[in-house]
Amino acid sequence: MKAITVKDQAAGLDGLTLTDLPHPHAAENDVIVRVHAAGFTPGELDWPGTWTNRAGRDRTPSVPGHELSGVVAELGYGTTGLSVGQRVFGLADWTRDGSLAEFTAVEARNLAPLPADIDHTVGAALPISGLTAWQALFDHARLRSGQTVLIHGAAGGVGSIAVQLARRAGARVIGTGRAGNRATALELGADAFVDLQTERLEDVGEVDVVLDVFGGEILDRSAGLVRAGGTLVTISEPTSTRPRDGRTIFFVVEADRVRLAELANLVRNGSLRVPVGSRYPLAEAPTAFGSGRRAGGKPIIVLEQG
Repeated sequence: MKAITVKDQAAGLDGLTLTDLPHPHAAENDVIVRVHAAGFTPGELDWPGTWTNRAGRDRTPSVPGHELSGVVAELGYGTTGLSVGQRVFGLADWTRDGSLAEFTAVEARNLAPLPADIDHTVGAALPISGLTAWQALFDHARLRSGQTVLIHGAAGGVGSIAVQLARRAGARVIGTGRAGNRATALELGADAFVDLQTERLEDVGEVDVVLDVFGGEILDRSAGLVRAGGTLVTISEPTSTRPRDGRTIFFVVEADRVRLAELANLVRNGSLRVPVGSRYPLAEAPTAFGSGRRAGGKPIIVLEQG
């Protein structure tokens, strides 16, 4: 099969090459997915799991990419809950070969059924951003109706979905980003927007929850905005920065079949828009990596149509 592989962390994006690899093996409780569309996180070339397996042993050359949408091609021994030919989407394991390949082995529990009326490109763009936004707002920050949440990067992959979920939950939403993202954030449901280049973040006042995707100075300044009992949630970096009378949580998104299915239902009924950016064939995946994440939507690798 064809796959994008990377052999050397030092080479960075230049180390990504289109390669012929053996068909993956379906271990116990695995599913082999014929990949129709795949997403990725540009920063994953710096993640330890890209280079080592669960035991910490070198696993290069490795296949990057963790978001995928496709069709079940094979079931491993003991696999239940899915069937051959079924449309699925979800997250490939962090420490195994990923989704930038014609076929990928994934633990069945990391996948959810993809409804027939959702395109595979949407299925590939949803898992990391959707689960990250949900887990940040509701599992970690316990956001409730009537509270105020500050969402950094409100027009980005995670932020755009977080804005919609928070608004749907009855929260007041303040988004941040560049001036050019203001219209997008407000259209998605933000009640207000702060241009981080020209407006003072501190003028926002107190909020119940901050969702940080930037880290650094923005993360540090955001802590001072969290009112007593509130929560600062960050996905950018572990930090010792804490609100004076609140808490800080850094987390890494986890696969969740039940939540993926709920997110898919929100997409189906029109309650959630998933921004999909430029589409690239597998051979052009290195170019897509170089493009990074854009406010206009996540770049997606398209391997199969339909």
